[in-house]
Amino acid sequence: MSGATLEAYLASCTAHGDDLSREVATVIQSLARAALDVRKIVSQGALGMAINGTRGTSSANGDLQKDLDVLSDDLFLSCLQGAPVACYASEERENPVQLDPNARLAVAIDPLDGSSNIDHNISIGTIFSVLPAVKGPEVDPSQSFLQPGSRQLAAGFFVYGPQTALVLSLGKGTEIFIFSSRLGCFVEAYKSMNIPERTSEFAINMSNYRHWEEAIRLYVDDCLAGSEGPREREFNMRWIASLVAEAYRILIRGGIFLYPADGRKGYGQGRLRLVYEANPIAFVIENAGGLATTCLSPILDLVPENLHQRVPLAFGSRREVARVARYHVDPNMIGERAPLFGKRGLFRA
Repeated sequence: MSGATLEAYLASCTAHGDDLSREVATVIQSLARAALDVRKIVSQGALGMAINGTRGTSSANGDLQKDLDVLSDDLFLSCLQGAPVACYASEERENPVQLDPNARLAVAIDPLDGSSNIDHNISIGTIFSVLPAVKGPEVDPSQSFLQPGSRQLAAGFFVYGPQTALVLSLGKGTEIFIFSSRLGCFVEAYKSMNIPERTSEFAINMSNYRHWEEAIRLYVDDCLAGSEGPREREFNMRWIASLVAEAYRILIRGGIFLYPADGRKGYGQGRLRLVYEANPIAFVIENAGGLATTCLSPILDLVPENLHQRVPLAFGSRREVARVARYHVDPNMIGERAPLFGKRGLFRA
């Protein structure tokens, strides 16, 4: 553990940088302050039922809104009012909000990812993406968010759980900070995360098995077959149903997370949002040596068609995520599955 505070870490990263990098650092600090306010509210659980109830209204995505979703969104928007941010986009808002038209940054956010889990005391979080703002007199604010994830200047997520954590990437590695109640700030706990290339652990919602396309079913079947199957080793399966908690676990110990498209109504193009869920998670994972795809193509190469576009998502240990893509192309090209090579094939991965 290095023990550097978030403020010290950001100062060291921008000491020899340009003004834009320092503006990014200012935005991160603003988000961290708002996250601590959300943390206080979340920690009340059922004692805060006055704001934890369900509104009966839907977000821009059609998901049922909780009062806490809306309150969290308001807190993050408020914290960015004085920051160098041109426009703000959120899961809870159909359209972006313009802040400072002269600023050079755009922030996309899922204010409270997994809020349906709050009553069950499962870790939830906030996911964010920082992009360069698209400038011009005729430019619609939405254009700033229709850029590929590879253009992100910073991304990360907060986790409200046993510890309050910040996972952050500025594009050169991924760090994890833990909030210290003693110091009253975030302190670096894990430096330069490195996700193992191989894994024997996967996370997927098995209840949807019958709705998956053949490639996903075949991949999962091979994992479940364990040492007696083509993979010739035992696998563990996880499913927390909290994106930030799944991502945090994979950063700490490796693994793969899959949320594929499936045959259910509304799931044919995937379910997670590209701009403020898949892109920032992919940025963090790939800067920690992992890989993130649509189960076939790189997430960070996609050009969003709209702010709330949904995509399938697979991320985690690089070789395992790449394997899932190969199942989509031709599973028989995988060494240990090909009859030519049998169980003792030479091309194991």
